[in-house]
Amino acid sequence: MQLKGKTILITGGASGIGLEAVKQFLAIGASVIVTGRNQRKLEDAKKLYPAITAIKSDISDADDAKKLFNQVQQLGGIDILYNNAGVLADPINLGLTDDRHFDDAAYEINVNYLSVIRLNNLFMKMLKSRKDSAIINTTSILSFVPSLLEATYAASKAALHFYTVSLREHIKALNSSVKVFELIPPLVATEMAANMEGKRITTEALVKAFINGLQKDHLTIRVGDTKLASVLNRLAPKLTFGLVNPKRSYKAIASQKSL
Repeated sequence: MQLKGKTILITGGASGIGLEAVKQFLAIGASVIVTGRNQRKLEDAKKLYPAITAIKSDISDADDAKKLFNQVQQLGGIDILYNNAGVLADPINLGLTDDRHFDDAAYEINVNYLSVIRLNNLFMKMLKSRKDSAIINTTSILSFVPSLLEATYAASKAALHFYTVSLREHIKALNSSVKVFELIPPLVATEMAANMEGKRITTEALVKAFINGLQKDHLTIRVGDTKLASVLNRLAPKLTFGLVNPKRSYKAIASQKSL
């Protein structure tokens, strides 16, 4: 896919993976619009990269999402919708039977899954009108190997994975040219993953591999450990589950009073 000259909307684009994507997309020659809930982070991103357009918006809110669409439409529209925003509720002190965990799960499902569907539906007609357009959904290595400590986060990403596959085939059946990409990152060195254990890939390396996959039209882009894990999970699912959930995960669960 040709990225130079494209206009890209990145949700959660003011920090972490999103902000690194801003940097690399701009370097290619793309125009970038970022959105997020944190005004200070958006202002900081704008200072770093004055060429971007920054719009404060909460994509988990239906009214905010509609306002975002209207603002983007007034700016001339987009060619690529990059659904990068995601949340991970703190699971360390909550067991799955704790009442607060239900609220956390609802939050994760709303942001990580339902909000993506809402934005895709809002922007679909616009994207269909473009000659070479795309939707990019970010899932996770945990979308096919569940995590004991991030159970509902993994579930939200699994839901997004299956939706992405179905959406791609649905669009194909309608003879639309909109491409549907899935980015499947491993554990990434970001603020959100600060409390998660395991080997981390840098945001720079992740986005570099991600963009390379886009340019080669790899609709499913597995980066780093997700390449090996996806193969290993098919051949030895129990072993893969154990690698993602080592003994210390069980010890952490044992310490959760709610269980």
